[in-house]
Parts: sequence; C-alpha cells; structure tokens
Amino acid sequence: MSRVSIAIILLFSTALILYWQVQSKKEDQARNIDISQRPDYIVEDLSGIEYNKLGQISSRVSAKHMEHFDNTNMTYFTQPVYLIYPDNRQGKWRIQAKKGTLNKITGKVTLENNVIIDSMSPDQPLRTVKTDFLELDLNTKIMTSNKHIYITGVDFTIEGKGLYADLNTQTVKLTSQVEGKYETK
Repeated sequence: MSRVSIAIILLFSTALILYWQVQSKKEDQARNIDISQRPDYIVEDLSGIEYNKLGQISSRVSAKHMEHFDNTNMTYFTQPVYLIYPDNRQGKWRIQAKKGTLNKITGKVTLENNVIIDSMSPDQPLRTVKTDFLELDLNTKIMTSNKHIYITGVDFTIEGKGLYADLNTQTVKLTSQVEGKYETK
C-alpha cells in the first residue's frame, strides 16, 4: 500500500470519527433540553367560555394561537379576544390585543400591543378605549394600565395616562395627564 493510500484512509477515518462525535453530542443535547421550556399543550383557533358560580357566562375567550405551561400555570395567546360580562349583567365588553398572557393562579390577564376595549352595549356613552398595555383581573373585572389611554364615546374623546376601570360598577378613571374634548352635533 502506498503512502497516498494510507493518508487517504487515515483522513477518511478521522473524518468519520469526528462526524460520529458531532452526531453523538447533538443527540445528548436533544435529550438534555429542559422539558419545562416546552408547552404542555398548544391550541390553534381557541374558543372557550368561563362561567360564574351562578352558572352564568362570566367571560369568553378566543385566540388565533395558545400555549399553556402547567408548571408555571401560564397561558400565552396570540390575537386574544375576551368578551367580559359584568356580574350585574349590565353591558358587555370586548377586549382584544395582539398578545396576551393569563396567570391561572391569580386570574389576571395581561394584554399587550394594540389593546382595544369596545362596549358591546349600544346604550353605553363610552364606546372604545385604546392602549398598548392592559391588566385585567377576571375575578374582579377590574382593568388597570400605566400606559397612554385614548377613549372615544358619544360626542367626546379623552386622552390620558394610566387607567383604572371597574366593569362591574361601570366606572373608568384616567389617573394623570387627562385632556378631553366634548363636541355636540
């Protein structure tokens, strides 16, 4: 056997051993991936209903995509839409955003990116609230935000920073930098 043949065999053997080592490391890394980083379940085109203790609808949720993690009790939504029914059954509200997170332990929903809150009751003077961030407590039906708020209603617009809204009592408060315009037709 010539030196060239021996060199080719050694080169080929070395390449084969290196390839085998890389593949075995990839398999070990795949086995060592933390399972807690994977969602326990994923749902596309989600639709769900939550009832109160009296058997009445408390809220409805729909989303384009949802991932739930049991170990943290967190659920992440893409394009969530919540329909909220106050305890006194006075009115109904639709809340939508691009992203949402539900903490199942606290019952709080965090909505981000183009959050729009619409009154679904035609007799409500307040029509739409817009912001980039909102926290909603599904148990108490209280919404809060520390971001810029833009409100439109029947013949008025209001802007400000910070929001406290109780959907059960139908009260909305802007906490600072409030400016409003009233227009009669």
